[in-house]
Order: sequence, then C-alpha cells, then structure tokens
Amino acid sequence: MTVDTNEHPFIERGHQLAAHNSESHRPKVLWIVVGIVVLLVLVLAVVLVWRHLDAAKKVAPAPPKITITTATANKGDIGVYLDAIGTVTPVYTASISSQVNGRIVAVHYKEGQLVSKGDPLIDVDSHPYRATLLQAQGALERDESILAQAKMDLERYRAAWARDAIAKQVFDDQEKLVLQDEGTVKNDQGTVQFDQIQVDYCHITAPIAGRVGLRLVDPGNVVQSAGAATLAVITQLEPITVIFTIPEDSLGPVEARLQKKAKLTVDAFDRTAQTRLASGKLLTLDNQIDTTTGTVKARSVFDNKDDALFPNQFVNTRLLVNTLQGVTLIPASAIQQNGQASFVYVIQNNIAHMHSIKPGVTDGGLTQVDGINPGDVVANSSFDKLQDNTAVVISNKVSTKPAPSGTSGSSTP
Repeated sequence: MTVDTNEHPFIERGHQLAAHNSESHRPKVLWIVVGIVVLLVLVLAVVLVWRHLDAAKKVAPAPPKITITTATANKGDIGVYLDAIGTVTPVYTASISSQVNGRIVAVHYKEGQLVSKGDPLIDVDSHPYRATLLQAQGALERDESILAQAKMDLERYRAAWARDAIAKQVFDDQEKLVLQDEGTVKNDQGTVQFDQIQVDYCHITAPIAGRVGLRLVDPGNVVQSAGAATLAVITQLEPITVIFTIPEDSLGPVEARLQKKAKLTVDAFDRTAQTRLASGKLLTLDNQIDTTTGTVKARSVFDNKDDALFPNQFVNTRLLVNTLQGVTLIPASAIQQNGQASFVYVIQNNIAHMHSIKPGVTDGGLTQVDGINPGDVVANSSFDKLQDNTAVVISNKVSTKPAPSGTSGSSTP
C-alpha cells in the first residue's frame, strides 16, 4: 500500500525534525570526547610532575669509597746500571800438545783435577832422546879436550916465539887452531842443549794453574810433534773474567768514570737474572767499537773463590756506572701510564689526587721519580677504579720507613 506524502504532511515533517536533531547532537559528543582526553592529559602531567618533585626531594646516596693499599715515597740512594749478556772467559787457557814424537808412557793427571804450575801431566818415552843427548855430551867432552890441548900448545908456542925459537907463522897458526876448537865446542854445547830440551819435552808439566779437562790421551798412544792432537786443556779459574758489551751511546759515562780512576762494580747473575753468582770489577774496555752491533766489548774480573763462574758460561751482567744519592723513591707498581705521560695518585685526607711525575732509574721494584716529595703517600692498587678526586679507604698501614742507602737501580745513562 503506497502512502502519498502529499496526503500526509505530518509524516514528512517528522522525518525532517529527526534529521535536524541528529545533526545538532554531533558537536556535543565531540566536545565531550575532547574534554575527556584533555582531562586525562592533565591528570598524567600532574602525576609525572609529582613523581619528579618527589624524586628531587630524595637525596642521592654517596658513591661507595674505593679500598686501596698505599706506599710512601722515601728518600734514598739508587744505582745507575747497564745490563748486558756476558760470557765467562778464563784469563788463561792452555791447550797442550806434544813437542816431540813418541809413545805416551804415563798420564799423571785426573779428569777435572786442579793443578798448580809445574805439576806433571804426561810423560812421553824419552829413551831415544836420552841416547842422542848422551852422544852429544860425548862429542862435547872430546872437543873440549882437543880445545884444552890446543890451548896448551898455544902457550908453549908463545914462550918459544918469545925466545925466537920458532917462526911467527907457527905461533899464528896455533892461535887460529884454538879459535877453531872453541867454535867446535860451542857447536857441541848447542847440540847438548837441544837434546836436553828434547828430553825435557818428554816430561810435560802444567804451564799454568787451573783445572784440567777430560782426559784426551791414554798410555800407549803415539804422539807427533807436527800433529794437531791436544793432550790436555787447562783453564785458569781463579781469577776469571766475564766479557760483555756496552752500547756506544753509554760509552761516554763509563769512560768518564774510568778516567777518574773509579772502580766500577760488575755483578754476574744466572741465566734467569734472579740469583747473583759473583761480584767483581770492570777491568778494561776494548779499543774499538763493533760497527755491526754498535757496541764495545768490556772485560770484568772476578775472584771466583767459590768457583761459581764456569768457563764459557752465559751470565747476565750489571755494570754500576753511577749512584744517585738523596732521590725520591717509590714502588714501580704505583706508577701509571697515560700514553707517554706518567702519573701517580697521591692520597690526601682519604682523597686520591692525580699527580704527573717523571720516572727515572728503576730496580728491585723501586723507581726514582721527580714530581712528588718524600713522605707523600701514593696509591698502590685498585687503579682500574681510581679517578682524580676519588674517595678512598686505606687498607694497609702506611710505611714511613726510609729507603736503605745504596739501593741499586737499573737504567741506561
């Protein structure tokens, strides 16, 4: 059934009124939503501001103090040393060989024996040389008798010539005959001396005092004077020397001390450089610099009474060049590096203050420094946590004992 709108004006007017009411309610809803959002934002802002103010009212706790150990800078002496690797070298080494040909009949030394100069070592069969010596002695005695007879005849001829009993020519001839016999006797004496030396060479003795090495020959071996065989080796142990090198850049201070007749101490340490084997003195320097290494050889001498140094042994040497007196010393472990700069933390009123320093000679855990004073307390641990102006707690008792005088150090002058 179709309704005619023209016939029903009330229906059409109702529809228009409903549409008008719907459009008038939309702005009100929008404003309500906006108001709610604004209200939420204001509430959130108030909450945030309140929390911020509340946090600001609370005092932040102080950072915990860092526990450290400390050391005290002391005033003392420290030595300037040159470190090098050296070789123990005997003052004398004798490699003994035979000067005669023959068979060895006796070996008198024991391996490793300490011998004195002149002690018997080896005997070579001397019978052939004694026979030759005996022949030379017989010839000498014969020619000496002939010379004596010629001199007696010369005296007779001199007396006869004085009485004009003989011709002058006979007297002159007899004088020349005496001279000839004297020459023959001298020749015989030389032969006897040579043969006697050959006999002496058969009895080989120690030319120096020292220690004999391992036995190289046995009785019954045949030796030759022209051979290169070594019969025994003797090395002198007391005193003994150590040869080491000095850089040419450090040669000036060493020579300056030697020119002043100073006795420069040299310490020899074992291969680990931990145990001191012996203490001696610098003997001399070589007369030229090795251009391939830029170093000069030096020889030091040691008494070696306890045989602590062994020939051809490698040792670590420390040459005392000078001694710095009355300098500030601190443990090397207290020094920190920042690139090329060195610094320490000086503790004052339980606060760590960074101080720049200039380190110098170092030895035995101690370093000579400039930039702080004796008596200053420096941090010696917890460097990974320390900063400038950091509060600290000292866990050890601060040592105020001064450094001993004469403390040695190591550095290149």
